[in-house]
Amino acid sequence: MASIPRQTSSGSNGASPPSALPDERKRKRMQSNRESARRSRMRKQKQLEDLAGEVSRLQTANNQLVQSIGAKEQAFVQVDNMNNVLRAQAMELTDRLRSLNSVLHIVEEVSGLAMDIPEIPDPLLKPWEFSRPVLPVADAFLC
Repeated sequence: MASIPRQTSSGSNGASPPSALPDERKRKRMQSNRESARRSRMRKQKQLEDLAGEVSRLQTANNQLVQSIGAKEQAFVQVDNMNNVLRAQAMELTDRLRSLNSVLHIVEEVSGLAMDIPEIPDPLLKPWEFSRPVLPVADAFLC
């Protein structure tokens, strides 16, 4: 079988030998592949840098949140401790008031005078009935 040379329309005047054409295509394809690989590596590098920046930003935000939570926990502990002290003081004052009311009852019975002795609300069972001036929340922390 004899091979018949093929004519290709490469746009040239046939000045280059037919074997140079496949080599030129191969060289251009290799060059194109190299360029494509270089662009791909650059995209991956940029993506990696973007992700590293995002990690850094998220770590900073996380640290700020952790600090904020810590500060809130400390504030909660302080308010809880103050609340416990106030509860104890309220109980002590309620006990004193009960003692004074019992003295008033005795004086009322002994003297025969009618006295207006108010009922003592239980501050733990019905804190809304606890008779004291109502302060706005902001003012309560300024005292």
